[in-house]
Amino acid sequence: MGRSLHEASPAARALYDEAARVLGWDLARVSFEGPESELTQTKVCQPALYVHGLAAAAAAREAGRWPDARFALGLSLGEVTACAIAGVFDFATGLRIVAERGRLMQEACEHSAGAMAAIVGQDRAKVRDLCLEFGIEAANFNAPGQIIISGARAGVEAAVAAAKARGFKKIVMLNVAGAYHSRLMEPARAAFEAFLETVPFAPPRLAVFSNTTGGAVVTPDEIKTALSRQIVSPVLWEDCMRAVRAAGATEFWELGPGAVLAGLVRRTDKTWRVKSIAEFADLQTKS
Repeated sequence: MGRSLHEASPAARALYDEAARVLGWDLARVSFEGPESELTQTKVCQPALYVHGLAAAAAAREAGRWPDARFALGLSLGEVTACAIAGVFDFATGLRIVAERGRLMQEACEHSAGAMAAIVGQDRAKVRDLCLEFGIEAANFNAPGQIIISGARAGVEAAVAAAKARGFKKIVMLNVAGAYHSRLMEPARAAFEAFLETVPFAPPRLAVFSNTTGGAVVTPDEIKTALSRQIVSPVLWEDCMRAVRAAGATEFWELGPGAVLAGLVRRTDKTWRVKSIAEFADLQTKS
């Protein structure tokens, strides 16, 4: 995860070195070597994703491949990465924000019995009705027909069983640490909101789109509110993508591992152009 960026790009390597100083532990080692059980802990995974995304951006700039970007958006944790790219705060400040976010969410996971599941092939209204019936929440609207539900494990498991019995096309429990973007994360949201009050934000140089509304957030206070609310609110990712396109975006660039967001772009509209940058070789290929 990010090893080739570290090896080939001095700019990316400098960010991993700075991350070790800020965090006090070797993020590069865990990212490159694992073990997976350590990397997938919320308090580790979130900084790893943030640094990987910004390392990809730094390598692209260094290689003269950075696009004429006008908008920044990110799914869940990626919204913090988007804010850093938009100049709301510098790399180190963003990393401290991400580390605190991950720590607080890890604590919330450990103090609650939460779960999540993916539902494929159903519309929003049917999923919302299912959630109301079992006292859980719709956590992510990722793309047409791809929605994530979240909440107390018993409620999610009951909803999954009921959905299968009712002939839902596909519903799968997810291997996650807790019920992200649900009310079980409220302790993390409240503490994160208080933490962000101590952090200086600047007005964004790019238009930043919020998961909580699907629209742009403009002022530092609006961005802080959006980032804290996002912890317990549904991620309106499909709405964000459509809003950015309506605002004039012609191509999406995904920064980070797995090309998951590129898949969501294509699922939403196959005609939209998208490029994924996860490793250094991705900068050598045309869009």
